[in-house]
Amino acid sequence: MLWNAVAFAVLGLVVSWAAGRVFPARLGLSPLTLATGPVAALIGGLVAFSVVGERHPELTYPAAALTAAVLLSLLAGPPRRGRHAKAGV
Repeated sequence: MLWNAVAFAVLGLVVSWAAGRVFPARLGLSPLTLATGPVAALIGGLVAFSVVGERHPELTYPAAALTAAVLLSLLAGPPRRGRHAKAGV
C-alpha cells in the first residue's frame, strides 16, 4: 500500500509537470501546479484503490492520473496576453 501511494504521488508529479510544459501559457510550472498534481493523484488513486481493490492496478493508476488531470484543469486560466494585445479580440 505504501508503494502504491508513492507511485500515485510520483504519477501526479509527472502529470503536473507535463501539463505545465504542454500548456505554459495557461498553467505554467508554478508551485501550486506542482503541488496539486501529486495531491490529486494521491487522493484519486487511494479512492480507486479502496473501491476496486489492490489486485487491479490497471484501473487505479489511470484513475489517479485522470484525477490529477481534472484538478489541474481547474487551475488553468485564460492564456496570458502581451502588453499590446487588443482588448476586443
